[in-house]
Amino acid sequence: MQLIKRVTLLVCVLCAGVAANSQATLEKPLKIAVFAPVYLDSAFSNDTYKLGTASLPRLMLPGLDFYNGVMMAIDSLNKENVPVSVVFYDTKSVTTPLRTIVSDPGLKDVSLIIASFNLRSDVKPLADLALQLNVPLISATYPNDGGISANPFFVMINPTLKTHIEAIYRFLHRTYPTENLIYFRRKGAIEDVIQYIIADMNKKTAGVPLKIKTIDLTDSFSTSQVTEHLDSTRQNIVICGTLNEEFGMNLSRALGSSSKTYRSITMGMPTWDGLRDISKDIEVIYTTPYNFIRNDKLSADLSAKYKTRYAGRPGDMFFKGYEAMYHFTKLLVKNGSSLINALSAKEYKLFNDFDIQPVRATEENALPDYLENKKLYFIRKVDGQVKSIL
Repeated sequence: MQLIKRVTLLVCVLCAGVAANSQATLEKPLKIAVFAPVYLDSAFSNDTYKLGTASLPRLMLPGLDFYNGVMMAIDSLNKENVPVSVVFYDTKSVTTPLRTIVSDPGLKDVSLIIASFNLRSDVKPLADLALQLNVPLISATYPNDGGISANPFFVMINPTLKTHIEAIYRFLHRTYPTENLIYFRRKGAIEDVIQYIIADMNKKTAGVPLKIKTIDLTDSFSTSQVTEHLDSTRQNIVICGTLNEEFGMNLSRALGSSSKTYRSITMGMPTWDGLRDISKDIEVIYTTPYNFIRNDKLSADLSAKYKTRYAGRPGDMFFKGYEAMYHFTKLLVKNGSSLINALSAKEYKLFNDFDIQPVRATEENALPDYLENKKLYFIRKVDGQVKSIL
């Protein structure tokens, strides 16, 4: 019953068209539009909940948790009497698809757009809308670029793969320049891109280039095909050169099963942030733009409220929704139409630092293709537990 009440509340809010309206201190409060893939049509027929006692479909959960974070941030903003109004749109609505939503006249007076995407093709319609309105679009989640170009109002909090790989290269060059560096990859277009970025960085480095041994493996590789390239007399730095999750998990298992013989540190890809099946027998380092340590007072308070309201534990999507809604709303209220120039401000920081910079295809381009968060955290896990943030 609690689950049904929770979802019904969501529907009522959406039907009303306004998620929250703070106690107005201005005649016309600033307006923010929030978009997330909630898939309400999967759970409702008109206003009737149709799943009975069944659990919510898994595809609904990330967007719903993002929405819950947004709503809890609105509660906090309301307590502070922040003069904004918020409208929320389900990007997976069957009755009102995204291509129809972006032409809604009610969006013409928005000052900020916040979005959680889960499909690359959804990015451009909202990015085009932001450019048309000259207001920032904060893209809080992966996928990131969506093929956007010549749009200085599109803001990626989750950086591109290129930015992640460049950061990984600089980290390796700074931290493990003389260790045994082995790069395992599979065949594929994305894998070629990753390898090209690393090779390009190696050519351009001002210092001594890294000596990286590249090994191609099939998807059905054996443990021995991995260990034959490791050195039992020194530290091995193993680089996973693919975003393929199954390959990454198999590589971690091969390294875990041989961890007593070979000392290895595994550099994972940014997608490893969400993987739960990586071997706990290896030390792992990976990059992420989000560092939710969960042991600070704000995180504890939010987790307690979440548990009371939803009888569960909040995931990262909840905190991403809360942070995006609270942090950028506060910056909007302070900076107004100049927000685009204040996105990296340290004021109102909650959990993460952001370093949002313009990105251009070439140095000659005056107009940025997009704005991108260049701040990345290196998460070090040992025995499956976060041990340090580098």
